[in-house]
Amino acid sequence: MSDFLPIYDLTPFTMLDFPDRIACIIWFAGCNMRCGYCHNPQIVKGKSGKLKSEDILTFLKSRQGLIEGVVLSGGEATLYKGILPFAEEVRQMGFSIKLDTNGTRPETLQKLLDKRLLDYVALDYKAPSGKYAAVTKIRDKSPFDRSLQLLCDQKEVPFEVRTTVHTDLLDEADITEIIHDLEARSFIGSYYIQNYRPPTGGTLGSLASQERLLSQTVPTKNLSFSVKFRNFEA
Repeated sequence: MSDFLPIYDLTPFTMLDFPDRIACIIWFAGCNMRCGYCHNPQIVKGKSGKLKSEDILTFLKSRQGLIEGVVLSGGEATLYKGILPFAEEVRQMGFSIKLDTNGTRPETLQKLLDKRLLDYVALDYKAPSGKYAAVTKIRDKSPFDRSLQLLCDQKEVPFEVRTTVHTDLLDEADITEIIHDLEARSFIGSYYIQNYRPPTGGTLGSLASQERLLSQTVPTKNLSFSVKFRNFEA
């Protein structure tokens, strides 16, 4: 494969990351965001991969009939032109494909959808417009908005939207604003509000523990989509 793909690591088996499928996870190095709560600073800051795409394809050939899906995660897989031919090869081997994305490359997302290379998408809605730059260190939210809208406009590929919440960064008003935006776009999937949990290895922004948890009193009823809370249990 001619196009460079910086693959940081491979998780050979998961039953949690691809709905209804046994899968593996491919972690792509490099990301254009710098979210302070990121659990993968070594991946985000990575510029070169530890693994070659050819090695991953060889691994996948050995897992045909044993796993069903491949998760493209990171980092941000859509930053690289090589993701398209790579996904095509994965598809030709008979695997379903899930994409985890921050939505900043709508053109690449559109091509993946047009080529019918995706079976599921998890889109990270980092913050509402007023706090998007503070959370992600990216000023322009419009590429994300285009990605969200094109996913809402298509009906073939199921997708979820998710927001990680550290209450030093986001509060109930911010989550309510996101919910209203999803409703206005006729979103019909599941919206996951994920409580921040400090990892053992530290975060990209070295965030302190939260002083309080987000209240679960944000609007959840009479919506066109479901709102679910993750990691809020004691």
